Amino acid sequence: MKPAIFLRIAAALALLEAAGHTFLFVSYTPSHGPEEIAVVEAMKSHAFKLGGVAPHSYWELYFGYGLFTTVSCLIEVGVLWQLASLVKTAPAQVRSMAAIFFAGEAGYTFLIWRYFSFPIPLASHISIALCLVIVFLTAGQSSPAEERRKSS
Repeated sequence: MKPAIFLRIAAALALLEAAGHTFLFVSYTPSHGPEEIAVVEAMKSHAFKLGGVAPHSYWELYFGYGLFTTVSCLIEVGVLWQLASLVKTAPAQVRSMAAIFFAGEAGYTFLIWRYFSFPIPLASHISIALCLVIVFLTAGQSSPAEERRKSS
């Protein structure tokens, strides 16, 4: 198995995560009844100072953090894609990065399971984590054909 393929798959899944999260997040409108509308309106209407800076509403913080998540996903896409290009020349470094990204994906998976319970992102993050485990286990291992070339 070529680890570069699994890094590209992980990058593509992360890109889908970014696109899906962004679309759903910015197109959100309260639609689950008057209680949800009241909560969202309260989040938007009450501003307060944090750390002595300009006042912000809880909605601004919530929305900003949601966009921060999109940016984080896009950074992950770029780094995973670049790692796929490096895995042949620097497999040990790519393995260590795959381990770090796996830890992050395991954290995302736990948080989604614990706080959100959305099955699609849960499945996506589990899939990314599995790709990263495969990369960790296979990066730097030679294929039988490469072994024959080395021994010739």
